[in-house]
Amino acid sequence: MAMESSKWIATVASIWIQCSCGASYAFGIYSSVLKSSQGYDQSTLNTVSVFKDIGANAGVLSGVLYTAVSASRRSSVSAGPWVVHVAGAIQCFVGYFFIWLSVSGVVHRPPVPIMCFFTLIAAHAQTFFSTANVVTAVRNFPDYGGTIVGIMKGFLGLSGAVLIQVYQALFKGNPSSFIIMLAMLPTLVSLLFMCLVRTYEIRSLHYRKHLNGLSVVSLVVAAYLMTLIISENVFTFPLLVHVLTFLVLLLLLASPLRIAIEAQREDSWKLSRNLSTERSPLIDAPKTIESKKFSAAEATSSDNMLQFGSEMTLFEAMGTANFWLLFVAMVCGMGSGMATINNISQIGESLGYKTVEIHTLVSLWSIWNFLGRFGAGYLSDIFLHKKGWGRPLLMAITLATMTAGHIVIASGFFGNLYVGSVLVGVCYGSQWSLMPTITSEIFGVLHMGTIFNTIGIASPVGSFLLSVRVIGFIYDKEAASQGNTCYGTHCFTLSFFILAAVSFLGFLVALILFFRTRRFYMLVVLEGVRNSARQCEGNM
Repeated sequence: MAMESSKWIATVASIWIQCSCGASYAFGIYSSVLKSSQGYDQSTLNTVSVFKDIGANAGVLSGVLYTAVSASRRSSVSAGPWVVHVAGAIQCFVGYFFIWLSVSGVVHRPPVPIMCFFTLIAAHAQTFFSTANVVTAVRNFPDYGGTIVGIMKGFLGLSGAVLIQVYQALFKGNPSSFIIMLAMLPTLVSLLFMCLVRTYEIRSLHYRKHLNGLSVVSLVVAAYLMTLIISENVFTFPLLVHVLTFLVLLLLLASPLRIAIEAQREDSWKLSRNLSTERSPLIDAPKTIESKKFSAAEATSSDNMLQFGSEMTLFEAMGTANFWLLFVAMVCGMGSGMATINNISQIGESLGYKTVEIHTLVSLWSIWNFLGRFGAGYLSDIFLHKKGWGRPLLMAITLATMTAGHIVIASGFFGNLYVGSVLVGVCYGSQWSLMPTITSEIFGVLHMGTIFNTIGIASPVGSFLLSVRVIGFIYDKEAASQGNTCYGTHCFTLSFFILAAVSFLGFLVALILFFRTRRFYMLVVLEGVRNSARQCEGNM
């Protein structure tokens, strides 16, 4: 098996693309210059940010395109995930380039609807990159969907901090240059590596070890970034130090390639050995959730459980109560989390945080976001395979914790924004690894890209309701007596108590989903045990 025909190389290429494409998480870096250059008030800025959220999360088109090109590959037509990456690269460049033209004054100040449109286009590219990478990864590593989704979504969560390190090293103090970088960097990285991102049918029995290796690398990168962020908040580094620390970061991001080469060699050796035996372990590899078909007698506890584990189209999935329970839970969790990050700069200003502290909070959000995405994916695999606990239970726990985070932010005590952003950031990130994995298990992987991106629309829906209609409205009302800016704890206290109530509603909905799917996940664990037994017999 040639090195270029490796699911491991595909995984590394996807990781690198994920690290560059999360520009929507760095909105706090340039939101102030966007607001001042365009003369926006807080509600208008929040409206623009909502269109960013819509673009970054309404990935139905990317899911449809991925499904279409996957079907064309089965029909021997030359197409694949690279088509989805190209579509994303075009949107990324066009959207951020127009925003840069507007902020830098090259073009006349555009009307708000035009700015909203190009903001949507710029952020919409993220869904194409992420869909191509995540769905391909799940198809390559179906037995550990939670872990691989956690890795992919985790690096996407880290991308905000990675991009900010590029900003610190090359464009510090010039947010408008940061915007043009957002137009160029993700576009070039995706075009460079997209042809390596492909699906491979060859199965490996022992890839958990190498997935753990990639997990360790992701944790090391996160720890390094967190150390940098905290150090930059305490000390003032010269430009040379920023450049050196950025070079170290590049070396860390290159380290997954070594794991991929080692895994590829091991897989090649095992494949050559297995082909020479009468009974190959590859044939007896554990079946995946994609191929599971449970009978009505096994899966029935309600009318919506009849098709658990089978392949559903988007419209078939939307006909089940479980789809809408998952959607509502995501409106509450993703929506309130997105509303928090969209307003974190203004929250910091109202509480008297310095600019460097606000940038630190934005960067640290990426770390907490990563920990949630990676941790929830990894832990949900452990809880499922060893304890038999369905993933919706972990979703409910994280939403309850998010409720506490919103209450901490609402309280306004000294340092509350640091504590609250940790809780909300980790729990927000958790939803982004749990939701796609739950989607693939309940509704199948054939139309996974379309279905989970449709559920992802919950994020901008919740963000619009909570960021514009709640936070923006209350902020502008409080600021009316102080000019255009509000100072003090009263600016956001009521808003975040409302967000806490919404998150608690999401906890209750996720708990209902857990009880509805509990029998299904027990069957998944039972089937996994049976497959493991068959695998052991085949290896004897």
